[in-house]
Amino acid sequence: MDDTHEGGCHCGAVRYRTTGQPNTAGICHCRYCQTRTGSAFGISVYFDADRVEILSGRLTDYSFTTESGRSFTTRFCPICGTTLFWQIELFDDAIAVAGGTFDPPTFWYDIDRDIFTRTKAGFVRLDTRESHDTAPSHAPVTPDREHLKGG
Repeated sequence: MDDTHEGGCHCGAVRYRTTGQPNTAGICHCRYCQTRTGSAFGISVYFDADRVEILSGRLTDYSFTTESGRSFTTRFCPICGTTLFWQIELFDDAIAVAGGTFDPPTFWYDIDRDIFTRTKAGFVRLDTRESHDTAPSHAPVTPDREHLKGG
């Protein structure tokens, strides 16, 4: 039997379940994740799309195009605003789960790497196997709006 982990939004309206181990899990310090979370970084726990099941509730989507010209769609609870999932065009067959939304013990997965350390908050100290100034797939084609520009 595969491992299953459940989680949900702050108000409890949206509940989900993941099956199996994640493909990868990482910390992202990009300005998109900082504004998406309202924090210094985001925790992305990636699963194949068929291993993430919405158990209850509905989600609202917000999509935008990154400076690399790829789509980025976040999915959040329309009641409490908790971002639960996102998909980026580069990995369309995978869903990223917001790492802090799993039920306790919340942080059961291993972090593989951190990316976009060029905009990492000075107070953040991490010990990851891989660390990247941007991301291996980062290929800007347009400038970001001024408030999103990284170092």
